[in-house]
Amino acid sequence: MYQLKPWVRNGDREILQQQDIWISESECVPILTFPLLEQTGIVKHAFTTRAGGVSSGEWASMNLSYTRGDDASHVTENFKRMAAVLGTDIEHMVCSMQTHTTNVLRVTAADGGNGIVRPLPYEDVDGLITDEPGVVLATFFADCVPLFFVDPVHHAIGLSHSGWRGTVHKMGQVTIEHMKRAFGTCPQDLYCAIGPSICQSCYEVSEDVAEQFLESFGTSDRLCEKKDHGKYQLNLWEANRQVLLRAGVAESRLQITDLCTCCNHYNLFSHRYSNGKRGNLAAFLTLK
Repeated sequence: MYQLKPWVRNGDREILQQQDIWISESECVPILTFPLLEQTGIVKHAFTTRAGGVSSGEWASMNLSYTRGDDASHVTENFKRMAAVLGTDIEHMVCSMQTHTTNVLRVTAADGGNGIVRPLPYEDVDGLITDEPGVVLATFFADCVPLFFVDPVHHAIGLSHSGWRGTVHKMGQVTIEHMKRAFGTCPQDLYCAIGPSICQSCYEVSEDVAEQFLESFGTSDRLCEKKDHGKYQLNLWEANRQVLLRAGVAESRLQITDLCTCCNHYNLFSHRYSNGKRGNLAAFLTLK
């Protein structure tokens, strides 16, 4: 059985508010959850770890990707275990098809099982939204940023994948705009969370990537720190925080992780640490 090791915590606690994340075990599967989202009382959610599944080798053990070379039957069993954690079944889960876009898709019960029990009928979808209870949104990660959105006024939710490209193009803001058009969501009513992903200390990027961030966000050492060798250290947590706050999310309703996927590579899949030899983590969000 794959056992988690002690966690390494990161993050600037002077700027992060309500950053604590719960690490718990349900159905013998360790999961991470945000207290702020739980307090809304209208959703179930989870962010997975590497433990609690049946995959082995570089995919050990809770791999939730059919495209990394893992045995498909193992991946399906892992999805079933996560469904049990959430009190549902895989026929109610709807998967994204991530290609680092800012495309957001509204899904319904008719989409249940997409990406698990049947092939995905869509492409290039990095964000999912719904207002139907019981539909479980699922997005996938191994260093990129999970973004959770809960609208308790209109009983609507969103879940998005935001890598550096998505962050430059403000995936968080785009998701909120889609929720506003679809459900009437007001940004000030949202409860949001920025999930486990790579931290600034671990995320070195080239000058051309840094220039895109500086053009999009403006000069900020907190966001993009230049190193002596011409590279930059990029803070995706801070960038997504700025995106959500500028989109109108109240700071008191925004919770930010302090868990880095790369620093915690034994507990969480990290593309950068493993040089691509890894499985996928997943974020799940559903209305009760």
